[in-house]
Amino acid sequence: MSKWHDIKVLKESTLLQTMEIIDKSTLQFAVVVDENDHLLGTVTDGDIRRSFLKGHSKDVTITFVMNTNPTVFKVGHPRSFYIKFMKQKQLKQLPLVTDDNKIIDVLFIDKIDSGYENSVVLMAGGLGTRLRPLTNDIPKPMLKVGGKPILETIIDGFKQYGYTHFHLSVNYKKDVIKNYFQNGEAFDVSISYVEESNRLGTAGALSLLPEKPKTPIFVMNGDLLTQLNFEQLMHFHIENDSIATMCVREFEYQIPYGVIETDGDDLVSIKEKPVHKSFVNAGIYVLNPEALDYIPENEFYDMPELFQKLLNLGRKTSVFPIREYWLDIGRMDDFEKANTEYEEKNI
Repeated sequence: MSKWHDIKVLKESTLLQTMEIIDKSTLQFAVVVDENDHLLGTVTDGDIRRSFLKGHSKDVTITFVMNTNPTVFKVGHPRSFYIKFMKQKQLKQLPLVTDDNKIIDVLFIDKIDSGYENSVVLMAGGLGTRLRPLTNDIPKPMLKVGGKPILETIIDGFKQYGYTHFHLSVNYKKDVIKNYFQNGEAFDVSISYVEESNRLGTAGALSLLPEKPKTPIFVMNGDLLTQLNFEQLMHFHIENDSIATMCVREFEYQIPYGVIETDGDDLVSIKEKPVHKSFVNAGIYVLNPEALDYIPENEFYDMPELFQKLLNLGRKTSVFPIREYWLDIGRMDDFEKANTEYEEKNI
């Protein structure tokens, strides 16, 4: 994700001020916006040079120089989609905007084509007890949905948004996973393995990473299917300046009785079979590198414990509500549902 704020200029800026921003960023590109970050135009190094040939002074406002009709695209598509579009149009950069033309990001083909540096840690060491006998010989993340292992579908989901560096935390039937994925080269990603000698929970395995990451990392349970836009999740995490972000899902449950509200001995109201809504943990997280300092080494430690510790210490944590398709394959009926929905939902 580009730091597009570094190449932002207001419409009142002069040509000289824009030149300084372009030269400082080394991107040879700037976006012109209003006070609410609505995109008004773009400026390249070439635009500036051509303006000098037209006789413009350095004090002219940038609105006289900018391209008022640049190629833009709506935010929300997979990274692979933008790469294909930019190559077809031979674009070096592409501003991403909302429906009301508010700029969200600027993509640069030489940067997005090489992918992000952020690592993805997938928890794939569970026993899958509730899915036996299917998991007697293979670990749950290797069960096939739509003809390929759940874990492969998860990796493909991250890969389409440019995240290709994976650590797989393995324990139960680990050789099945390692023999299938190996170093990831056959899947156009890089894969290393974190081997748990004992079960360490959804956070404890992070203490076994070979080195502390330099950028925020994803952590995700290896038995989930989702169409989540991981690029948007990372953008949300960075914009909120949080040490940790937890993805959540809205869960509804209906009380099968009439619920009575009272005031002392007085009946106040009767709500017949009300539906309650709550947010629940969706098993997908983004952690800053310093968050790992709070995880005990080689001890069982679950992710909710880490978030509670961060809250107790007053560290900023966030929640990211998932609106996209999401399914936790924990039971046999979930597994059957996943296979039914695989083609329907285009997972």
